[in-house]
Amino acid sequence: MENELKQVIIIRSDLKMGKGKIASQAAHASVLAYLKTSLSNPKLAKKWLELGMPKIVLKVSTLDELLDIYKKLQDNSIVAVIIQDAGRTQIQPNTITALGAGPAQKSELDKFTKHLKLL
Repeated sequence: MENELKQVIIIRSDLKMGKGKIASQAAHASVLAYLKTSLSNPKLAKKWLELGMPKIVLKVSTLDELLDIYKKLQDNSIVAVIIQDAGRTQIQPNTITALGAGPAQKSELDKFTKHLKLL
């Protein structure tokens, strides 16, 4: 379906973050990606909200894999944000922990994320 929207959150599994830390990093990625989308495409952002904010949380096992996906998304004009942790609890300051992409067309996001496993 062409109007099927979703957001993708990708978490680095190699960091071995606790469940609470993962939840907070995923929330940061979701909110920041939504805010960025709402500035560049307010109609799409509003539609995504109306659809119930569908999203999926996936994982990668390396920083390089996360950055490769980020570059591909940006190269294809899909809103994507990188989350860096402040380092107050479990990990070092400025560690890249997550990526948020979209909301965008599911078919467009799937081109770059369909191969990833669920978190």
